[in-house]
Amino acid sequence: MRSLSPLPLLLALLAGAAPARAVEPVKLGALLSVTGPAAFLGGPEQKTLELAVDDLNARGGLAGRPVQLLVKDTGGSPEKAVSLAKQLIEEDQVFAIIGPSTSGEAMAVKALAERSGTLLLSCAAAEVIVKPVARWVFKTPQNDGDAAAMIFEHLKGQGITRVALLSSNTGFGKAGKDQLEKAAPAHGLQVVLSETYDKAATDLTAEVTKVKASGAQALVNWSIEPAQAIVVKNVRQLGLGIPVYQSHGFGNIQYVKAAGPAAEGVIFPAGRLLVAESLPAANPQRALLLAYKHAYEARYHEEASTFGGHAYDALLILQQGVKVGGLDRARVRAAIEATRGLVGTAGIFNFSPTDHGGLDASAFLLLTVKDGKFVPLAK
Repeated sequence: MRSLSPLPLLLALLAGAAPARAVEPVKLGALLSVTGPAAFLGGPEQKTLELAVDDLNARGGLAGRPVQLLVKDTGGSPEKAVSLAKQLIEEDQVFAIIGPSTSGEAMAVKALAERSGTLLLSCAAAEVIVKPVARWVFKTPQNDGDAAAMIFEHLKGQGITRVALLSSNTGFGKAGKDQLEKAAPAHGLQVVLSETYDKAATDLTAEVTKVKASGAQALVNWSIEPAQAIVVKNVRQLGLGIPVYQSHGFGNIQYVKAAGPAAEGVIFPAGRLLVAESLPAANPQRALLLAYKHAYEARYHEEASTFGGHAYDALLILQQGVKVGGLDRARVRAAIEATRGLVGTAGIFNFSPTDHGGLDASAFLLLTVKDGKFVPLAK
């Protein structure tokens, strides 16, 4: 009998072999406010995750498996966030969830993450998300309490003693209002007015008129919505010459563009991403910040924001956890909780069993708006 030559023999063997089994992807959920009043947060977060996941998959994925990103647009609604979180956990069976974008949404899904044992890496800032600590919940933005203290220390240094507060009726706004009102006396400040406005407000003239009548020497606004731009425009339209401070929720240049010339001189605390080019070469964050910033801006042709950075940090933290714990959820959770000295866009993360935020006041700088750009505030 004539024997088969090597090539036909190989083809025959391959034809009879079982088909290669496709590698199952690691499903990663993302709850983001891509549309709605918090779109300036969720939009950059979605773009960042798409960019970062593409890069991660090009380098082999997580634990040698490709990552499948499942983005759910919450529109900034806590109720919708809960529904979509259940879908990601129960139907899609995701390994972890990044987001939500806003504090109210994060608080709404926190208990669900705990009950299901699903890692939740929140991109929202309010400290109540991680205080008290929940085993499966972490967050990447800096703390609102540290932001409030930094603003008040600067006010005190300017000899200001009377301050007016405005805040939106969101989870972030409420948490910030509580922090500001609680911290003011310790900094020698009197809160002469504290008003809450609707997150969808398109005109805040009535609230700013009250600020003007209050005799306040400075205004602190705490929100994440487009109302941040409306506040400063109304302040200038009414001829109110007092300094305006914003929360770290102001860290997207789109708010400056929306406010136009009225934004000049606004002061706010933020991470170093917005002024990465001005950092000294020895700064431990500089290389990472510039790499992320340049990659984002080259792909999307828009300036990077701190909010996109929060999503970048969430994926970075998850990668660190998987590097140590593989794809075992419990081991990954424990590894994240033990992470120390991890350089991210928001700061250098040092988590512990009692701290699931991982950042302290050193993660902040005071910035201001000059000629339509973010620059470090001169000391």
